[in-house]
Amino acid sequence: MESQARGGTRWKRFAVVMVPSIAATAAIGVAISQGALAASFAVSGQQFKVTTDQLKGDGFVQYGAIDVQKDGTRVPVAVSGFSSAEITNLCQSVVVPVPLFGDVSLKLSAGGGDKPVVAKNLYIDLDQLKADATFKNINIGVAAGSTSNPGMHAGDMADKGSFAQEAEKAVLTGVEQRAWATTAGTFKLSGLKMSVAKGKNECY
Repeated sequence: MESQARGGTRWKRFAVVMVPSIAATAAIGVAISQGALAASFAVSGQQFKVTTDQLKGDGFVQYGAIDVQKDGTRVPVAVSGFSSAEITNLCQSVVVPVPLFGDVSLKLSAGGGDKPVVAKNLYIDLDQLKADATFKNINIGVAAGSTSNPGMHAGDMADKGSFAQEAEKAVLTGVEQRAWATTAGTFKLSGLKMSVAKGKNECY
């Protein structure tokens, strides 16, 4: 990226952002978005937290990247992508410090009951993940530029010869993650609920 170093950062220490455990090779993040999102944007200074009971995804890929904040600060992340995904009982929260007022929490929930959240061409930039994961036909150690379905995000300028992982299908349960950014081609949130509260009111 231009400002999100999905596009313009040299790769010297790629390994620092890759998670060594297979159980931590995928994650799900959320964004309220419908339609294609621009690939170039600076990430904010606030990370957001996400939980979900279960994620079922087709077409999984993960590789390393560097996100860039508006002030130029660089943040190493693991980018996880899905061609399509269904997400059950999703929660997203972010805490924003407001001058002269204190912390304000924004919490979003969706996908309860028999109507999960549905996403296509989903990419999440994360730096922490906790989940139980099962992968079908997984390949570990693939060159990032050789991955497919969905492959690397169009706006990413990561080293195409660097370490990556891909799988035909992925199922994650009990997901807890911390992320910097999410992009999606489409994102359908059934039963969307949103609340704003003073203080810290996070998903976990």
